[in-house]
Amino acid sequence: MMAKIQHSEVEVKGLKLHVAEIGSGSKAVVFLHGFPEIWYTWRHQMIAAANAGYRAIAFDFRGYGLSEHPAEPEKETMYDLVDEIVGLLDALNITQAFLVGKDFGAIPGYLTAAVHPERVAAVITLGIPFMLPGPSAVQNHLLPKGFYITRWQEPGRAEADFGRFPVKSVIRNIYTLFSRSEVPIAADDQEIMDLFDPCTPLPPWFSEEDLATYASLYEKSGFRYALQVPYRSLNVETGLSDVKVTVPALLIMGEKDYVINFPGMEDYIRSGMVKNFVPDLEIIYIPEGSHFVHEQIPEKVNQLIIEFLKKQIV
Repeated sequence: MMAKIQHSEVEVKGLKLHVAEIGSGSKAVVFLHGFPEIWYTWRHQMIAAANAGYRAIAFDFRGYGLSEHPAEPEKETMYDLVDEIVGLLDALNITQAFLVGKDFGAIPGYLTAAVHPERVAAVITLGIPFMLPGPSAVQNHLLPKGFYITRWQEPGRAEADFGRFPVKSVIRNIYTLFSRSEVPIAADDQEIMDLFDPCTPLPPWFSEEDLATYASLYEKSGFRYALQVPYRSLNVETGLSDVKVTVPALLIMGEKDYVINFPGMEDYIRSGMVKNFVPDLEIIYIPEGSHFVHEQIPEKVNQLIIEFLKKQIV
């Protein structure tokens, strides 16, 4: 089925984006990747959605993978990706779509649903609940100063850290470290890459072929845009207030995902506080699920996504 995924370049907001798609259903599902990912992270879900009768689309965000970089990446914010998502729907003549976002891809997914509800039939996110970019998006100050987001927000620091290794090693290290349930935090005399033990094998669900695919695409794009969006723009205000996501939503949360251990995160989700922003939200926990639950246990995640999509009347 991977061979049936078609690839094209689609111009959106003056940039050529790499778009992968499969399926010819009248209802479109657009998948939004996180870091250190590209369209390929959704390979299992794209095929499942196509088999269920949907048109499945995954693309590389601007500055990622095979998509073009904007002229000034350091001026970009998460909100630029909202315009990109809507622009892609326009370019593909899609009036309304289901959005599925993972990791930081969840944030523009929710924002698009909030600002352009007529374009979004429903939104599904994995690992990240609704979060509004701004100074309080992640409570960095409640974690040690070696917290990976704090480190990567510091201009030049991640570039120097990553630059000591081949791109393939950086992707291997991040995938392996971020598959654990512990929040990645470096000691004062360490960088984030130093947390990786070279004796640690790849996760069993992540093959050398998968690693090579990711590495080849990050070798092309580098990490410049990825460090800006999401990390260095995470604290930039969107200018929005009283944001509500009124479309139906599903949050799939792995209970071994390190994100659930961010300060206040588990309480925000389990207490139902998140429903103040996303009233029509269903939350499903996967006890053994890691940060990469969609690659780790694809059959389960595919089932949850398809069941949710089938319940929506569009």
